[in-house]
Amino acid sequence: MMRSFMCSALSLVNLAFMTTEDLMRYIHLDTLKSFVFMLSFALHALHPLAHACTGISLTSEPDNAHVVGRTVEWSLSDAQHYRIAVFPQKYQYTALTPEGATGMHWSGRYGFVSMTAYGQDYGPDGLNEKGLYVGMYYLPGFAEYQTFRPAAAHRSLSVGDFMQWMLSSFSTVAEVKRNIRSVDVVHVEDPRFGGAPLPFHWKVSDPSGESIVIEFTKGGNLQIFSTFLGVITNAPTYDWHLLNLRNYLHLETTPNGSRKIQELELRPFGAGSGMLGLPGDFTPPSRFIRAAAFTASVRPLKNAGDAVFEAFRILDSFNIPLGVNALRNEIPTDIESATQITSVADLTNTKYYYHTMFNRQVRMIDLTNIPFDTIKKQVLDDQALSRHEVRELHFK
Repeated sequence: MMRSFMCSALSLVNLAFMTTEDLMRYIHLDTLKSFVFMLSFALHALHPLAHACTGISLTSEPDNAHVVGRTVEWSLSDAQHYRIAVFPQKYQYTALTPEGATGMHWSGRYGFVSMTAYGQDYGPDGLNEKGLYVGMYYLPGFAEYQTFRPAAAHRSLSVGDFMQWMLSSFSTVAEVKRNIRSVDVVHVEDPRFGGAPLPFHWKVSDPSGESIVIEFTKGGNLQIFSTFLGVITNAPTYDWHLLNLRNYLHLETTPNGSRKIQELELRPFGAGSGMLGLPGDFTPPSRFIRAAAFTASVRPLKNAGDAVFEAFRILDSFNIPLGVNALRNEIPTDIESATQITSVADLTNTKYYYHTMFNRQVRMIDLTNIPFDTIKKQVLDDQALSRHEVRELHFK
């Protein structure tokens, strides 16, 4: 019997058959009541250029290797994501607060590598030596951080510090969940972003395959969700995306069968008719559904390397050309694509892969070869490879 791949995947959380009582574990009444207002706010708050990112997770079956991948969209200017930072073990961190460098102090237990942005020490994602991955995703109109209290400065972190705290302090998702309520995540303005509130939510994954999404919403309320197939995009909040899956239970990997109505026999035009209705636009809800569909229907993966390049292959479907969602006179001249960088992290073997808008050649950092106990904090500037490399073939 032909089964809908989405129905099969949804059985993981039983979304298709949830009672109202069960659904409340995922959908919060406050979110539902304020949705119309918040969506309106988000649409007005968004810059017309893209801040869209898409994340997925894949697992290879024989070796049970777990990989995560994501695109990074930022259309304002070159965010310099090709500069990769390395942080050693025992590095001393001081968090920023609205009052300056007065926040939490801690000594890092683990070393990690991290994408950077605009010369900052943090960026869209990072991977530590134990295979813990943290990725930041834009959540405009819905993210609301905790109120900064000077008396609690010793436990306060900016959004970038929060990411570094997780990467430097923990080896598993379970550890993150146990400790997350011991800190306050507060808004710290950054003039490089025009004083924007930098609204983010975070995906955190580890080599066991456990993966969560962390959100701070109205009033700084902390919400933690288990990811659905490791998929994440942007606004609205994660519980809304889980509910929206119910609109796509009809999607199947097999073509529709023929149907006869009176004397007319109707047949599908060709392959792919089971996916008819799969959204193809670049909005976060549509990208979430498309990423879930491609992840749920992924071919069997032989090993970690196979999973890494399948992740790149799937993420190619989420590249956003620079001109499709920007006014002609507002297209920046220092970038070639809204998708500035695509990264894939092999959590099992602690390898970090990426390619950029300037050079699609895949680069890899093997964290097992980094002496995190002795290396100094540094930034690897990959700008030298900011050119498209083409290998010419010759006939003899």
